[in-house]
Amino acid sequence: MWSCHMALRRLQRIAAPLNIAGGLTSKAQREMSSLSRVYVTRQIPPEGLKILKESGQVQFELWDSDDVPVPRKELLQKVKGVDGLLCVLTEKIDKELLDAAGPNLKVISTMSVGFDHLSLEELKNRGIRVGYTPEVLTDAVAELTVALLLTTSRRLIEATHEAKTGGWGTWRTLWLCGYELANSTVGIFGLGRIGVAIAERLAPFKVKKFIYTDVAPRPELAKQINAEYGEENHFIVAQFVIRLLSMDELTKRSDFLAMCCALTPETKEICNKNFFSKMKKTSIFINTSRGGVVNQDDLYEALSTGQIAGAGLDVTVPEPLPTSHPLFTLKNCVILPHIASASYTTRNAMSALAANNLLLGLRDEPMIKELQL
Repeated sequence: MWSCHMALRRLQRIAAPLNIAGGLTSKAQREMSSLSRVYVTRQIPPEGLKILKESGQVQFELWDSDDVPVPRKELLQKVKGVDGLLCVLTEKIDKELLDAAGPNLKVISTMSVGFDHLSLEELKNRGIRVGYTPEVLTDAVAELTVALLLTTSRRLIEATHEAKTGGWGTWRTLWLCGYELANSTVGIFGLGRIGVAIAERLAPFKVKKFIYTDVAPRPELAKQINAEYGEENHFIVAQFVIRLLSMDELTKRSDFLAMCCALTPETKEICNKNFFSKMKKTSIFINTSRGGVVNQDDLYEALSTGQIAGAGLDVTVPEPLPTSHPLFTLKNCVILPHIASASYTTRNAMSALAANNLLLGLRDEPMIKELQL
């Protein structure tokens, strides 16, 4: 698995050969009319900006804010005639934007592992290449998923509130009791790199069984982590087993269920009333994938009626979720503001990878991580 620390060092080294173009000085390069025009839709972390600045390959303009997304009207103006676009997941890259950009646009690099904000069919039809940033955020997302699972299952937000507001009285036998990982069954919906990384981190908690569902068995992941894939559709990973089951079996058996899948037409609102009705009343539901995989009205009903014990969400629809949303009224629902990849190392590695993808694409060279359309 590609550690984000190792990835950042590698990406910094990759940037080096892009700093020189035909031996010209940086000043001479900037004066050349052949420099590619690029628009960056956000003030990305410094490693990525440094790579773009020192490449001598592009002239770029950026929306100089990390707090407020570029207004749509402004974005449509700024992309006119650009050769490349470096964006984040808050920007919808659709037909309207691509029409506004015009025929010069040849590369889009998104600083995200998800790509549901991109109109892939439009990009494919126009021959526009797409870079994205998987793998470098695996560790950070897995860590946050485990933290969110523990916070939800052991009711830490409730406990903190009680301690702060005077609810901490005498010791009580069942007050603020939660659910343990020891001897539990953990279900993973979508066993990609992040799903495996979550399982690896949870194994030391004495989890009894790991199960998963996916579109197909994942033997390639078993090879990457030196695991064994057998005829019974399971991985043996560091002395624990991950078994492949149907979605119905996953929901019925899981004490903890982590969503790790991409948002696709097939997974949109797959976590609905029928899904939650099959879960145990003691189950904890965790989503760090995409908010769109969950029907939030059905989740609210499941939580408020005791159909499931609790939910931890790092992603919602919309984002940010309005503070008036009913889910915020529930004590058994922990909601975070989409921070799964929010570590300094990971975000810098993501920005460096996005910058390198963009530069390599503009040079008609293979990207480090290119989305195959």
